Amino acid sequence: MAEMGKGVTAGKLAINVQKRITRAQEKVLQKLGKADETRDAAFEEMVANFNKQMVEGSKLQRDLKTYVSAVKTLHDASRRLQDCLADMYEPDWFGKEEMDALAEEMIEKEMDNNLEDTDTLWLDYHQSITDKSVTSMDTYLTQFPDIKARIAKRDRKMVDFDSARHHFASLQKGKKKDEAKIAKQAALLEMAAPSWAQGLISAHQVAQTNLSFNQAEEDLGRAQKIFEELNVELQDELPALWDSRVGVYVNTFQGLAGHQEKFHKDMSKLSQNLNDIMTKLEEQRQLKKDGTAAAKTEDGAKSEEADISESASSAPKVAVTNGSDGELPPGFIYKVKAIHDYDATDGDELELKMGDIVLVMGFDNPDEQDDGWLMGVKESKWLQEKDASAKGVFPENFTQKF
Repeated sequence: MAEMGKGVTAGKLAINVQKRITRAQEKVLQKLGKADETRDAAFEEMVANFNKQMVEGSKLQRDLKTYVSAVKTLHDASRRLQDCLADMYEPDWFGKEEMDALAEEMIEKEMDNNLEDTDTLWLDYHQSITDKSVTSMDTYLTQFPDIKARIAKRDRKMVDFDSARHHFASLQKGKKKDEAKIAKQAALLEMAAPSWAQGLISAHQVAQTNLSFNQAEEDLGRAQKIFEELNVELQDELPALWDSRVGVYVNTFQGLAGHQEKFHKDMSKLSQNLNDIMTKLEEQRQLKKDGTAAAKTEDGAKSEEADISESASSAPKVAVTNGSDGELPPGFIYKVKAIHDYDATDGDELELKMGDIVLVMGFDNPDEQDDGWLMGVKESKWLQEKDASAKGVFPENFTQKF
């Protein structure tokens, strides 16, 4: 049984080798112009389009994967940068025992949430373009290897068909010559052979010629059938595949553009949040700095007042007016400038016009201060009336600190 199996394998191998030799001979004859070649200009154009489509699709697939890899690299770099910021931002920068420690803790928590949201956004963006764009392109390209193999098979079967056609044509042309030769040989045999054998010899030669002719005709029909089946299938599939490329490219780039738009829109919000957090941190630092400076000034003023009181105890008492008290309202912290108009919606709110200067003051009760709102009085109003009761609250993000 083992030898039988080897024999079958060897037989198949011999058939394949013979087919290759026959195809090679046929191609040589076609190149030399001694045998005509089946040509189909329309199909050749389809194959050229197929090759172009496959090359373009493969390039797009590579570039998409490169883009995804770059997104992952940028995500990793962004995460390292955010980790660095998180590590550097320590809750005890300004001291936990200070009165504003709670505010610092809230800012730190807000920053941590912002960094987590940013990381999640990067992960979602990377996963979206991988699932939708790259996977879609991978699926699109999986059909090309099979069609490419069938095109190559169709080319081989076309050579087999040409070879069988040429062989059959040569037998047709030589049939009359063979019949003449058989007739001549039969005449010679009739002279040499006994009368009872003459008919048998002639019939044998005619049957042998007809057998070769019939075999060639069967081979031609079989080769033609195989070639035409492949040819018809590919003529239906290749144009449809060529037309499908537009829809694939549209879906790929529309999906990619949509993911990019959503990602950058959400990332812009998170970036603005981070910028706001840093602004609050700077304002908090400035408030602490101004508060410390004010405390030192107050201590110095009290000391100076005590010295003046002692030195002037024997002098006549006169009214002394502090110029700074007349220029700035009680509890003044710093100045801001309105960068947008703001229409007051409540009685305790301050209406702003772009360019207004506002003197920011501390809240009488810090618990009443809402996040993102400041208390103050317009500088023009204060200089005219010196009335601190004209103060009101206003949104911080409508102003810019001097």
